[in-house]
Amino acid sequence: MTISEGMKKYRLANPSTPEDLEMRFSGMDGKVLNFGETVLVAGYYWGGPGKPAYFAAAYEYLEDGKHDCESTVSLRAVSEVEFADDGHAIAWAMQQ
Repeated sequence: MTISEGMKKYRLANPSTPEDLEMRFSGMDGKVLNFGETVLVAGYYWGGPGKPAYFAAAYEYLEDGKHDCESTVSLRAVSEVEFADDGHAIAWAMQQ
């Protein structure tokens, strides 16, 4: 999926900050994790009964060495498929 398609389908901000991603996706609706130079997102997406419900996205920090909650991050990849749980979504994002 292209970045533009992912932004529209899952309502992803680009650029964003880790803080904004945490406010949107942490808790029952997903997870946000720092992973080196990347911020990983597993978000909940309702596709209908009996369908996988999580998507994955990977953001990258734009400033070297500055990895705080207000740093700017840019969307690098969005999963083309939904996953059964947030763990599989994060595993996909870690490989991006």
